[in-house]
Amino acid sequence: MPEQGQPAPDFTLPRDGGGEITLSALKPRPVVLYFYPKDDTPGCTKEAIAFTGLAAEFEAAGATVIGVSKDSVAKHDKFVAKHGLGIALVSDEHGDVCERYDVWVEKSMYGKTYMGIERATYLIDGSGQIAQVWRKVKVPGHAEAVLEAVRAL
Repeated sequence: MPEQGQPAPDFTLPRDGGGEITLSALKPRPVVLYFYPKDDTPGCTKEAIAFTGLAAEFEAAGATVIGVSKDSVAKHDKFVAKHGLGIALVSDEHGDVCERYDVWVEKSMYGKTYMGIERATYLIDGSGQIAQVWRKVKVPGHAEAVLEAVRAL
């Protein structure tokens, strides 16, 4: 699992609205890379709306916010349009980036175990190093806590 102080694993993934995002190309901007299980589910929608609500403040702090799930770009486009999201969403359909960031984990619900994305956020500083990691994220207050960490960089 990538830890604080280590280089963030680089990637290039397709994004909502077309095009691609390459993590290393965003230097020297800090990047908030948040992993979430699925578009248009209650917790994931609340999290995306929270980051969108603070998008101008993240921008003012110089940071780029990117959401990552295994949903397709077409699903991301519908999600963005339905909720008026103002953050980039990238599609990791094959799960390579989820694996490299160690968020593809065994989960359990109602006594059944299955593989899924653990809600996690990585704050990557302008040099490409991991500045902070939040695992098993609880949505309420999370976007605000991440914004404070960005401002503290």
